[in-house]
Amino acid sequence: MNQPSTPRARIGVAGAGAVFDAYARGLAWYGDLPIVRVADIDVGRARAKAELHDIPAYGTPEELYADPDVDVVVNITPPVAHWAVTRDALAAGKHVYSEKPIAATVELARQNLEQARAAGRVLAGAPDTFLGTAGQTARAAIDRGWIGRPFAATSFVRSSKVETKHPDPGFFYQPGGGPTLDWGPYHVASLVNLLGPVAEVVGTSTIASPRIVVTAPDRVVDEVEVSVATTTASILRTVSGAIVSTLYSFDIWDTTLPHIEVYGTEGTLNIPNPNRHDLPVQIKRRDDAEWSELEPVLAATCDPQVRLFRGHGVNDLVESLRGAPLRVSGEFALHVLEVLEAIEQATFAGGVRTIKNLTGQPAPAAALSILK
Repeated sequence: MNQPSTPRARIGVAGAGAVFDAYARGLAWYGDLPIVRVADIDVGRARAKAELHDIPAYGTPEELYADPDVDVVVNITPPVAHWAVTRDALAAGKHVYSEKPIAATVELARQNLEQARAAGRVLAGAPDTFLGTAGQTARAAIDRGWIGRPFAATSFVRSSKVETKHPDPGFFYQPGGGPTLDWGPYHVASLVNLLGPVAEVVGTSTIASPRIVVTAPDRVVDEVEVSVATTTASILRTVSGAIVSTLYSFDIWDTTLPHIEVYGTEGTLNIPNPNRHDLPVQIKRRDDAEWSELEPVLAATCDPQVRLFRGHGVNDLVESLRGAPLRVSGEFALHVLEVLEAIEQATFAGGVRTIKNLTGQPAPAAALSILK
């Protein structure tokens, strides 16, 4: 972890839920992006996080927006609240970084982006995990031609088994949830980083079980009703011409399939879980007898013992205010959301869905000064 220094930006966090600790750890790693206020509609939860992480102020979301000491609002409220929280933070003159998805729908995300442009504020969004060591090492391998021309990829998500861990996992199985919007953002963002934007989507989906039994030890409900697709399958075609096969599921309990593989004319990359962004990337080229690990192009971006770590995207936003490329722009997040929305809504009868909100491929981040 870096030693504290003069802040590059002062951070306020809206939302004191489970992912807050990951942001607190990640921003503390940088040393100069202090969280100065945490807010939640449940002020008691905000107070608890403030005390746990030695944050000087806490209170309601309205107090957060009005705080002149806050430069950037990090929106980690539930997805259904993202649009309103971002709207209010932008209206208060703050830059905003939103957790995924940037809004519950593409249309709401567009409204936030238009507001940010009109206000002259920066709106950025998760996922940011492709900025970690694994994502950037894989990107460097592709850019350097180590697997030749990438022409295809696979992207696979199995069940996160949330019902065995979360006391009330109903929102994972309601609109705004499901494997495509829960895990899919990490995979699609990673794929766009590696292969460029997606042009077309075709696919289908199913619900394996209409009700899910909750077995978490501290559960407050015994079962939840399912109203979103819990397994989706799709084919994506990128602007570059590469094709990607995806299978995102809350129903597949175990598997031996990799999270992401990219296939090139001269070899294959095996890329780890996008959430574990410091795990090694493996390569096997045409004439190789065995798989080998690639040398990382970035130093480890977090303590290897810390599984959940967030903050690279917030740092990316802050650096963009100083003239650096913005890799996790709102436009990038909107593109990812439109792809995910297309996957969720795709049917064979509906045919191919064309993605309208295209984005540029994010600039490589190998030069990022992660460790100050």
